[in-house]
Amino acid sequence: MTLLSIEPAWAIACAFILSLCVGSFLNVVIHRIPIMMEREWLSEHAAENTEQQDRFNLSTPASTCPQCGHGIRWYENIPLISYLYLRAKCSSCSLHIPFRYPFIELLTAISGAAIVYIYGVNMASLSLTLLTWGLICLIFIDIDHQLLPDRITLPLLWLGLLFNSFNLFTTLESAVYGAVAGYLSLWSVYWVFKLLTGKEGMGYGDFKLLAALGAWAGWAQLPLIILLSSLVGAILGLAMIAAKKHEQQNPIPFGPYLAIAGWIALIWGDYITGAYLQFAGL
Repeated sequence: MTLLSIEPAWAIACAFILSLCVGSFLNVVIHRIPIMMEREWLSEHAAENTEQQDRFNLSTPASTCPQCGHGIRWYENIPLISYLYLRAKCSSCSLHIPFRYPFIELLTAISGAAIVYIYGVNMASLSLTLLTWGLICLIFIDIDHQLLPDRITLPLLWLGLLFNSFNLFTTLESAVYGAVAGYLSLWSVYWVFKLLTGKEGMGYGDFKLLAALGAWAGWAQLPLIILLSSLVGAILGLAMIAAKKHEQQNPIPFGPYLAIAGWIALIWGDYITGAYLQFAGL
């Protein structure tokens, strides 16, 4: 820890490499947690289904090619390097490996390095790195399944309260009010929209995610998070429609926009608010 504190370049490099390896595991989490949830739901509700299912969790079974069943060897699972070495193809059947996998690895690595660059090596950077890993999982799970699993959002909420019990990003009082206000604000919007239209505009996972972000950033940052999420959603939504990668009538998950906005607000929220107040002459 002393060496990393003295040499920031070493700290940033170590954060990049560690986060790169974690990014490879996040790919597993993103892929497997929805399947695990589906299996658990079936085992609880399909009483007539007595067939014994194979064990399936984050470590079992080992990763294989979805087309040919080729077991992925350790040297075929090195973050980024294996993707380039294999030329984005399975070594057995030449099935194309989606670019998304190395993208998530690189996104995780860059985020981890950026946090250490901004905060240095301390408890704040460690906690923010944990939050970032959780948010990356939530973003891509929500994109794939329009689902924000409780097994990720709720631990993030409790971690936010725990870290802020040491006044890491805000006071514990502000964190508690932030969690409550974050949940109730979207809960209220949900019911008003449903009463007016008879439709569900968002899921309960969005309430819990904003509650978690409120627990990290405090109640004062919630307006900024909601504003930024709307801005990010508008920009990315229009970009996807313009690129014809999204049909206008299909719902766009709100979770990724909340996650991105919350991350930005937690790191640069005070700077953004101060810049706005200065610009407005307040």
